[in-house]
Amino acid sequence: MNKTADLSLLFVVFIWGVTFVMVQNALSFLEPFTFNAVRFFMALIFLLIPYLLTLRKRQKRSNKGLLLAGIHIGVWLFLGYGFQTIGLNYTTPAKTGFITGLSVVMVPVFSLLLLKHKLSRPTMIGVGAATAGLYLMTFADRSTMNIGDLLVFLCAISFAMQIITTARYAKSLPALPLTLVQLSTVSLLSFASAFIFNENHSVIFQSSVMLQKDVWTALLVTAAFATAFAFFAQTFFQAYTTPTRVALIFSMEPVFAALSSYILIGEKLTSASLFGCVLIFLGMILAELPSRKKTKITQEITR
Repeated sequence: MNKTADLSLLFVVFIWGVTFVMVQNALSFLEPFTFNAVRFFMALIFLLIPYLLTLRKRQKRSNKGLLLAGIHIGVWLFLGYGFQTIGLNYTTPAKTGFITGLSVVMVPVFSLLLLKHKLSRPTMIGVGAATAGLYLMTFADRSTMNIGDLLVFLCAISFAMQIITTARYAKSLPALPLTLVQLSTVSLLSFASAFIFNENHSVIFQSSVMLQKDVWTALLVTAAFATAFAFFAQTFFQAYTTPTRVALIFSMEPVFAALSSYILIGEKLTSASLFGCVLIFLGMILAELPSRKKTKITQEITR
């Protein structure tokens, strides 16, 4: 099941990576918080349909713990998107990509401190290799840190905590309702933020905007696949893997984003970017070594 979980999460990251260009195009018509509010609301509807259809097969009882857990995960996810969105106004996309990717380093540290998960030497080497790869892929100027960099650093902390928090609840709570609460939280907080930051949220009612191909395509694809499916898969499969391995798998997002940008819009890949891809792959392979070694030892013991 561990291998299935890792491959499923890798497919999730592939979806995130290939939809990056699509989202960028849509944001020229919709402002960020408004786009996220509609995206997560649509994803909520997509998952609410199968939930209601199977409701009779489950016990109808309230679960306060599940509600609080979903809100807890959703708040961290919203903060990640929020800090990243605002930070992009003050720093470069390249620096944003690298700083966000630092969650790969933060997750094992938080796992050790909050979940008491011990880290093997190959895993730590893998984390280091993935971090170096992320740096090479998103290398920018060595300018001093500004407010935008700080905001994106808070984004990285938030995404790391979303992974840690999901790991905390995924094994004990049903994935589908937990994901529904998470998506509801992000959508509501995004709508509230659109009002607070005076975004022109009324454009979602304007057919001239919503009928734009870039807008409805991006909303439909990101809501159905990059949000509904992706976060349900993360919530479900994190019960079968570790937060550190999830973070390493998620470090593949800029790799898929770079490849899709090259294919879709002809963005050139430098030698540093290609070497960065290799380091990230190496980091993922190294992260697999402890589990394989442990499996062999377990097999020998049980013989």
